[in-house]
Amino acid sequence: MSERSPGLAIETAGLVKTFGETRAVDGVDLAVPTGTVYGVLGPNGAGKTTTVKMLATLLRPDGGEARVFGHDVVREADEVRGRVSLTGQYASVDEDLTGSENLVLLGRLLGHGKRAAHERGDQLLAAFGLTEAAGKQVKHYSGGMRRRIDIAASILNTPDLLFLDEPTTGLDPRSRNQVWDIVRAVVSQGTTVLLTTQYLDEADQLASRIAVIDRGKVIAEGTKGELKASVGAGSVHLRLRDPAQRPQAEQVLRLALDADVQLEPDPVALTARVGAGSANGQGAAEQAARALAELARGGVVVDNFSLGQPSLDEVFLALTGHDTHAGSPDGTESEAAA
Repeated sequence: MSERSPGLAIETAGLVKTFGETRAVDGVDLAVPTGTVYGVLGPNGAGKTTTVKMLATLLRPDGGEARVFGHDVVREADEVRGRVSLTGQYASVDEDLTGSENLVLLGRLLGHGKRAAHERGDQLLAAFGLTEAAGKQVKHYSGGMRRRIDIAASILNTPDLLFLDEPTTGLDPRSRNQVWDIVRAVVSQGTTVLLTTQYLDEADQLASRIAVIDRGKVIAEGTKGELKASVGAGSVHLRLRDPAQRPQAEQVLRLALDADVQLEPDPVALTARVGAGSANGQGAAEQAARALAELARGGVVVDNFSLGQPSLDEVFLALTGHDTHAGSPDGTESEAAA
């Protein structure tokens, strides 16, 4: 790896971690700009958590290099630890203590005086909407409240870099939105966030750049727009009046657009990707209009039609051949073991 590039919180080159015969992380290259949310997107078992643990100095790499704010994660591990904080997939606070007691205890361990620890704890409880639950044992918190208290504990001392490893796994939509708001607030204060997730909408909502990782390798990287543009100019979404006409509509779309057609769970819905430009020079809108005309000529009644950018779901499916909830096909790479 060359000398540290300015403006980067994380730089890795050829990062490798093996467990027995399994290469859990297989040559990962990352460049994470400071002051941003950087998403690492992939299915269970892709190598996301293992990568985070190496960057946070919890695991020693077996190959390659990694730097955090210019500090080597192996040779300068203490310097790295002084600038980062990690919130893992499971709550790390003491469930038998109250929310307030957890924050005060951790604040004292981090060097705050008694009064300062109480003041910082109260400040975070208020910021995260937990003041009313401050005196309750954490074991009586909801899943969303546990994630909030866990993130609060991670930023008692504001870190330069916060690792959030699948922070919303198992949460209901309301709790997920609350965690997203917290992430945005943390970044607005100048902290860089590396977010691992298997939720495509989460990466879409939060991350300014995204690395797609599968089977231990980065298979694509860029902004949301760049990743979406890489698999086509848009997607045609159709809703038919008669579900019995869907097989016919699928065939017409496949021929008219020369593209794969996805049958949605809704029995009257279909989606097809539209290329950036057809062989005869037609753009996405022209191709979609031609497909609609072909459907009309075939007697297929379309009740609703839209043309938009591909979703991250479609990007991931196009890049990997499977969705984000599918793990490694041979089941070898274990995040839990890592």
